[in-house]
Amino acid sequence: MNKYFKLGRQLLNCSRPLGQQPDYRRSLSAAAQMSESYIEQLRSCVSGDTNRLTSSSAVRDLFGKDESHFIHSPLPDLVAFPNSSQEVSDLLKFCHTNNINVVPFGTGTGLEGGVTCPEHQKRPYLSLSMTNMAEITALNVEDFDVTVQPGVTRQMLNDALRDKGLWFPVDPGADASLCGMCATSASGTNAVRYGTMRENVLNLEVVLPDGTICHTQGKGTRARKTAAGLNLTNLFVGSEGTLGVITGATLRIHGIPEASVVAVCTFSSLEEAVESATMVMQCGVPIARMELLDPASINACNKYSKLSLDTKHTLFFEFHGSERGITEQAETVGEITKDCGGSNFEFAKEMERRNELWKARHAAYWAILATKPGLKAFITDVCVPISNLTPCILEVNEVIETNGFMANIVGHVGDGNFHSVLMYDANDKSEEERLKKVTTAVGDLAMKYHGTCTGEHGVGLGKKHLLKKEVGPETYALMQQIKRTLDPNCIMNPHKVFDV
Repeated sequence: MNKYFKLGRQLLNCSRPLGQQPDYRRSLSAAAQMSESYIEQLRSCVSGDTNRLTSSSAVRDLFGKDESHFIHSPLPDLVAFPNSSQEVSDLLKFCHTNNINVVPFGTGTGLEGGVTCPEHQKRPYLSLSMTNMAEITALNVEDFDVTVQPGVTRQMLNDALRDKGLWFPVDPGADASLCGMCATSASGTNAVRYGTMRENVLNLEVVLPDGTICHTQGKGTRARKTAAGLNLTNLFVGSEGTLGVITGATLRIHGIPEASVVAVCTFSSLEEAVESATMVMQCGVPIARMELLDPASINACNKYSKLSLDTKHTLFFEFHGSERGITEQAETVGEITKDCGGSNFEFAKEMERRNELWKARHAAYWAILATKPGLKAFITDVCVPISNLTPCILEVNEVIETNGFMANIVGHVGDGNFHSVLMYDANDKSEEERLKKVTTAVGDLAMKYHGTCTGEHGVGLGKKHLLKKEVGPETYALMQQIKRTLDPNCIMNPHKVFDV
């Protein structure tokens, strides 16, 4: 069960009437303008349950932030816990009519401030927690699809699918909610073979800002492809809660592979490692995962996970398929890496050894954090064509070092997506300003190399200016127009993604 749901339910008992809660991050002046009648009408949308509409400071703090560096954002004024799409609809109708801002909340694992409240917010702000809606509503084993409510997380789904021989492979590195993953167009280590959320969503149930409930492909439709009308599903995938609330998702699921094997290989230079990755892709090897860690990251992982990997540029591979197929794939990759200057190529089929080899990659973030106790990590997220990966990473490292930061590189090199992990003091304003400068420069470099400023983390609060540069003024204006059309009062996750 979602950890936020458990903790949130424990905290709900301390709820008191609006205006009586202490709050060190935001006065309640905006919400105080709401009459008791308004609050009661909002509460009636959740069956009058005082536990499901709360102004508790502890709950508001829990549901007003994510894992981003926007740690000083104001708190929401109220938190609602709807139990159904109809309750979400009722809440949005009221908020739409009365100009109350609404921010959907999944599990809070985002990295771009997507669920936070912007500074200088004058309207009342409602955080809409989806944790109570956590059912798998339909599972079609023969058709390889499943329909879930927004409180279902990736791990919850995979736990339910395992005994059916199925799984959902999109893995952003956190136990995120699946509808939240739709909202951010999440990706992860398996994207090179199984695709991102965009390739794995068949249909969405969305509650629009005025409370209208719609299904992007038609209610109950779960065909593997369609040529009917506009692609509204992908309009909402990646919309980050700015166009409506995703209250249900029909997703592709996949068979658990018959066998899998993990391999690692070390390189003396970044160029050799990326050349190997490029050659593997060009040779058409059906790789499941291909991850890059630089020497600094490997060193951190060795200390944190008590491993003894060579502190060199390292590629991690995973192959899925039949016993014979994965052996052939691993042998082919071994030959490619050797030709590109790789050494110490090792692959393992035994689960214990596979888990040990992947341990470094899975624990990389926490390992890097442990190298600088007391500091916070900021993770950049850019994606470029694989052929431009090496020069882009080299320039990014130069910019980071010039500005006085140390960076660790972790990359999903199979699709050209890489992250620089920067350590900084969150209480040092000068470091925060330099951090903003660096992240803008990193985004600009990605665009210079024909890539994107965000491969999988989204835009949120921090990358709005980069989005405008990336897509151009005409396309950006079109996005703003779509936002205003669907959300004329701009109540949905305001000031995120677009400047409206």
